[in-house]
Amino acid sequence: MKDNDSFKTIQNPSEEILFKEKNSKFYGYAFPILSEEEIKPLIEILRKKHCNAGHFCYAFQIGTSQIIHRANDDGEPSNSAGMPIYGQIQSFELTNVLVVIVRYFGGTKLGVGGLISAYKTAAQMTLQNAEIIEKTINIHYLITFDYKNMNKVMRIIKEKNLTIIFQKMETNCVIEIATRKSNADLIHATFKNLFEIEINIKE
Repeated sequence: MKDNDSFKTIQNPSEEILFKEKNSKFYGYAFPILSEEEIKPLIEILRKKHCNAGHFCYAFQIGTSQIIHRANDDGEPSNSAGMPIYGQIQSFELTNVLVVIVRYFGGTKLGVGGLISAYKTAAQMTLQNAEIIEKTINIHYLITFDYKNMNKVMRIIKEKNLTIIFQKMETNCVIEIATRKSNADLIHATFKNLFEIEINIKE
């Protein structure tokens, strides 16, 4: 990761790519994901699409401060498929992403070295074909205050260029704001110093 409050991921599922090596075909796909629960349904969709393929190898990485990652060889020799795919996720410095390479065996064995190279190339082509975006890691705060302090609060929100996620304006007002992680302490201190205004991290 380049700095501590932004990360790179992909915007949308990538277009299918095809890489051929000695008659074996490798189809590559990348998906943006936020949880492990999303992986199985995505692979099931690919299994239906490629019902005659022999291997559905994949790797994923999720998270920013706490990283979860896994590589799956799906029957290929150990570390010949999942790890080369995961290596490309690391090489592109991505997170919250799943890369699946679907292989049709072409009759000629590639050997472990050939497989590693083929899966690496297919994963690289897949991610080159994906739209990579940068996102900020944001902290959300809830600000609670009396209506009479509205102008004070709104002035800071405008000055500090904060994003309003939700607001409830009654006698007692509540606003949820989001700010980049690197600005969070400063924003918290700014509101904390104001009389009659309460600020808490939204869990």
